[in-house]
Amino acid sequence: MSLQPFRDVNVHASTSHYAFTSPSTPNAPTLVIDRPSGDIRLNDGSLLGAKRVSSIAGILGIIKLKLDKYVIVITKAQPMGRLQGHMVYRVVATEFLPLRERSLHDPNEDKLLTLLKQFVRNGPMYFSYSIDITNTFQRQAESDLSRPLWQRADDRFFWNRFIQTDLIDFRTGSGRGGQQPGADPYILPVMFGMLRIAATKIGSAPFTFALLTRRSRYRGGTRYFSRGMDEQGHVSNYNETEQVVILNDHTGGPGGFMGGSGMQSGKSGGLAGNELQIMSYVQTRGSVPVYWAEVNTLKYIPKLQIRGVDTAVEAARRHFDEQITLYGENYLVNLVNQKGREERVKKAYEQMVRTLISSPSETSESDRFSNEKTTSISTREQHQRMDRLHYIYFDFHNETKGLKWHRAQLLLDQLSEGLMKGSYFRGLEMPGDSTGALEVRSQQTAVVRTNCMDCLDRTNVVQSMLGRWILTRQLIDAGILQPGQSCSDDPVFEDLFRNMWADNADVVSNSYSGTGALKTDFTRTGNRTRAGMVQDFRNSATRYVKNNFLDGPRQDAFDLFLGAYLPPTSVVGSSVYADSRPVLIQSIPYVLAASLFIIILSLFTRRAPDSAVWPIRLFIGLCFAIAAWSLQFIIAHGMLYVNWPKLRTPPFAVEGYQEALTRAHKDMIVGPLITAASSREKKTRHSSITRMGYMEEGKKRIE
Repeated sequence: MSLQPFRDVNVHASTSHYAFTSPSTPNAPTLVIDRPSGDIRLNDGSLLGAKRVSSIAGILGIIKLKLDKYVIVITKAQPMGRLQGHMVYRVVATEFLPLRERSLHDPNEDKLLTLLKQFVRNGPMYFSYSIDITNTFQRQAESDLSRPLWQRADDRFFWNRFIQTDLIDFRTGSGRGGQQPGADPYILPVMFGMLRIAATKIGSAPFTFALLTRRSRYRGGTRYFSRGMDEQGHVSNYNETEQVVILNDHTGGPGGFMGGSGMQSGKSGGLAGNELQIMSYVQTRGSVPVYWAEVNTLKYIPKLQIRGVDTAVEAARRHFDEQITLYGENYLVNLVNQKGREERVKKAYEQMVRTLISSPSETSESDRFSNEKTTSISTREQHQRMDRLHYIYFDFHNETKGLKWHRAQLLLDQLSEGLMKGSYFRGLEMPGDSTGALEVRSQQTAVVRTNCMDCLDRTNVVQSMLGRWILTRQLIDAGILQPGQSCSDDPVFEDLFRNMWADNADVVSNSYSGTGALKTDFTRTGNRTRAGMVQDFRNSATRYVKNNFLDGPRQDAFDLFLGAYLPPTSVVGSSVYADSRPVLIQSIPYVLAASLFIIILSLFTRRAPDSAVWPIRLFIGLCFAIAAWSLQFIIAHGMLYVNWPKLRTPPFAVEGYQEALTRAHKDMIVGPLITAASSREKKTRHSSITRMGYMEEGKKRIE
């Protein structure tokens, strides 16, 4: 029985089922998904009455919306390169196969399906048929290679785990029947994040250099709608980044998923006598582990909310307990500003660390530029598990202002001892071992967990700096570099290194904030440039627009795909995306736009010589007054105009919206009109819902 997913899968469709077969493995059972029930079964023989639809790269998963289930299949995959001889692919195109032959249309169903398709299309997702890319090489070396690939996957980074639930439940026999190992090759784990693989060299020494960033499926979401930590200890925007060097990598060229049985293992032949050697280093990033949020109000700087640290201690303990179990010693690098609005987040983080560790010892360093250049909180003697936390604050803003970004290297003085003790992973693939198991020569026993407010821009600058430092040490240990040399001495490799880390910054930032990262000119070139500052301004402006007006539906897509929101089965009621605000409030942005249009038109339109001046001036003045009032109203009641998530609206958004609506009702100009219109709308909506209920009952009887 194959332990790895099938590389070639054919889809056969009929009115009663979808059937999935592997032409290169004719003895394997056929996976059948019955229509429209969605029941799954295995069939040993070929099914009659089904026609072959297409060849696919794999099954991404099965998702249930309000009216129907959809099988999401990967129709196109792009080879990205090989890791340890195993080809890795990126998901390029997918297709949603409905279980109902004739789909029932519903405004909610259509909207959710559109959101999902756009989310899957834009999401950078990667997979391999033969290597577990959800796990670091160190964790892979400790895993049981006799288990199917999906069972070895790291649950945090098994991005499609929720939509694989139906297949996994069928495989494990949850609640009905026994184990179904024949389903293993149809379950394909997918990673969300960034992956780059490049063949390079320093001097005359060739090697493969790779960078992988895995985004956690827990507390996934967008910038202002997913902050801080939940009660289970999962933090927002958590990413694990692994930097990999592979020596003696004699793998072959790219291969597609249509490889025959000889390629089913995914391995390419290596040269005997030169064992393949892998060195990797892992870093993590994640939101500050306290209960906090930033509330959009249409102002450029959102309103910051932080709950008491005491309420989050147990959740933070769960978070760090997992981090210590997985990575060992944790060096917590905090890069938020020590002044202004970010100061509250800094103090909350430090209070949390003091609460968790026993006998905290604190040291600070200052200079003429900063009263607190660095702060360290740790314990001299470890008495309990949480004493393996070591907090380091670095005043990134003050140390690097004036384009002096090279001063970020000062952080290395605080971390060098921990980096040396924590070491890195090094493993050898022994010749003749067909499983590809690694013989461990050294292990990484500590991790640097870096954060700024968003865990995006400043974080990536520091992580790339640490990556360069550890890479130099690895290459010196391997004999490629001599003591005193640096990997950055080779200009060709340095350009590759910088651009790979800058790509990493952009991918992580895009999935969270909707734009590329800031400060990537420094990561790409080593210098902070004026052009880079202009690009950062454009990205900041784009982030403002997206975070306030476009991220609500994007957050809904995260919640749908990851299973944080389960659509109800009832179709009674209007669309969840119908605008429930009073019509007068909805109309004010249009009034503003119309007023500005008239003003601009009048300023740039030539006036007839014999026309009266004062009526036009009065009319323009009136438009100015209307535009000023409309703008003032929108700013004063900004929460009414933010595009909030509709499926799982955050509690702070619900409260803020109601407060803003209450203030709007008290407005001297439009308040009475809003109140009267709202009363009429409630009566109309109640009548409409009643009629829809009768229609739904009739539809069910017809079906």
